[in-house]
Amino acid sequence: MTLTFNMPETRNALTDADLCNAIVDAMHRINRDQTVRCAIVTGAGTAFSSGGNLKHMKEKSSIFGGDAVDAKDGYRSGIQRVAKAMWECEVPLIAAVNGPAYGAGCDTTCLCDIRIASTRATFAENFVRVGLISGDGGAWLLPRQVGLSRAAEMTFTAEPVDAETACSWGLVSKVVDPDELLPEAQALAARIARNPPRQLRMAKRLLREGLNTRLDTVLELAAAYQGACHQTEDHAEAVVSLLEKRDANFTGR
Repeated sequence: MTLTFNMPETRNALTDADLCNAIVDAMHRINRDQTVRCAIVTGAGTAFSSGGNLKHMKEKSSIFGGDAVDAKDGYRSGIQRVAKAMWECEVPLIAAVNGPAYGAGCDTTCLCDIRIASTRATFAENFVRVGLISGDGGAWLLPRQVGLSRAAEMTFTAEPVDAETACSWGLVSKVVDPDELLPEAQALAARIARNPPRQLRMAKRLLREGLNTRLDTVLELAAAYQGACHQTEDHAEAVVSLLEKRDANFTGR
């Protein structure tokens, strides 16, 4: 599945309520659909996402309206729902970063499992530049991708880093020419999607748990998952296909 942020007139600003709701709905659909094995997230137009809508900030509208309590509720019902839904997406997510990913846009790339960048992509944790802080989990996400020192540099300077720098820092896996971005992401998605779907979802869940959980807890969860995997038809098919030196045909059972 390919999901495209399609509000190029706002450079795909992620504080628009309709876009937030659409992203959350898409994540829920993916989780329900066992035929989906991988998803690509990208942006329409020249930007991946500009983050917060500056016009709404100026007008004190959308999630930025009202008093401090109203703003808190706006974040919780808007961009924070997006962060939770994307983080809890059960299938591997690939961010195909086609252009600038600023603020919440940068943090959204960090919610994905793998990032591939166009040479036109730039990344900025630029909240302080507009007198704000990351309201969507960036302080938790970014250090896990680039380490605390570089996350602090990006956060405190609010300066953008180009795609090659992002790659050298480990924020993205690969940098490609703009015309190659979606084909590269699709090729990677195909390499992922050829594997058994339920096992892919369990493997992602283990990686997520490993970020915050003790080793013995992860081992216990892994043992339970392994017990379930051994009972599946896809496990039997994987073993037989390897022994017979042929491509496997996985059904999700």
